[in-house]
Amino acid sequence: MSGVLKRFLAVVLSACLTGSALAQDLGALARFESGSFEDRWGGAELTLTISQGVPWRVFTLGQPNRLVMDFREVQWGDVDPQTLIAGDSVRKLRMGGYRPGWSRLVAELSDPMLVNTAELATDVTSGRATIRVVLDAADQAAFDAASGAPRDARWDLPVPAEVTQLQPRDPERVRVVLDPGHGGIDPGAERGDVREADLMLTFAREVQEVLRRAGGFDVSLTRDGDYFVSLEARVAAARDAGADIFISLHADALAEGEARGAAVYTLSDEASDAASAALAERHDRDDLLAGVDLTNSDDRVANVLMSLARLQNAPRSEALARHLLSGIENAVGRVHKRPLRSAGFSVLKAADIPSVLLEVGFLSTDADLKNLSDPIWRQGMAAGVRDGLIAWRDEDAALAPLRQK
Repeated sequence: MSGVLKRFLAVVLSACLTGSALAQDLGALARFESGSFEDRWGGAELTLTISQGVPWRVFTLGQPNRLVMDFREVQWGDVDPQTLIAGDSVRKLRMGGYRPGWSRLVAELSDPMLVNTAELATDVTSGRATIRVVLDAADQAAFDAASGAPRDARWDLPVPAEVTQLQPRDPERVRVVLDPGHGGIDPGAERGDVREADLMLTFAREVQEVLRRAGGFDVSLTRDGDYFVSLEARVAAARDAGADIFISLHADALAEGEARGAAVYTLSDEASDAASAALAERHDRDDLLAGVDLTNSDDRVANVLMSLARLQNAPRSEALARHLLSGIENAVGRVHKRPLRSAGFSVLKAADIPSVLLEVGFLSTDADLKNLSDPIWRQGMAAGVRDGLIAWRDEDAALAPLRQK
């Protein structure tokens, strides 16, 4: 069998299951049981054992070179992905939720390799399924030519939306979209048992409740569970919600040095400092390492038009950052020594929505970790965010007649 045909079958196999698996209407929850990613002569071999067969697919992406596997509802448990690596063919392995109902495995490859064989075998007695993917070494040109996320209507098309009559918008209410960073296959910063993704989801829900009690705000979240949402999808969610404000919430960890206190970032082509530039680069790379295909995301004409719109919107984002910092400092008594920063965060690139990234604290700093883990302290921080938004809302409404129409 030719390599091209085998690679084609590897993709088609994603939808081909035994009749018993199909009868479960794509809704069964499988458990990961064991696996390994081993070197073999001329390539590598990945073996996974799960409690039952589920729909799945496999493909490769470049920059960096990655093998990506998607599964319908596989529960990974507390396995450490790095323990599955048994050789030098894989640099890093990630496993986790990708979107509601779907799980993803991403292997960052040391060298370009192409899928030769991808197969699923089911034990007729136990129902246990074993997935085997064989990779062959290839040159970069061949890898790039074969890579890309497959188009599959069952995967790529959204569930048809229920069309309802839009309600008239209340001009007195401000629509806020809170964006808890990371999630699912991308846990964000980690320290001990604390994961940035979990912590920011909890904090986002707390801020949402505080704003609802304050009145005058309609609040939604870009994710409300432990699943992955790409940077582009987060921005799209804000636009779909008709957001007046977009706030991305994070609590990063520094590899070197120490930082303490909240900081707020606005969008800028030139970062305010090297640390901000590195942070923005790492956030964008998290999308790549989670298996997002960015090969078609560059539209120069659209980027120029959006840059012009952002230029007009930038003062509103900067005002939002200042008011948030003022409210937070008044509420908790401390912010970062250089609290107002800027960098090229992709998640802040909504052209027509005032957008900021709030670094609530740093998991790598003991004092911040203690605060972030304390629900009483978080309530104070949420109140500071509320006060900052109220001050921004009042000022922005007063300046609205002066802005260019």
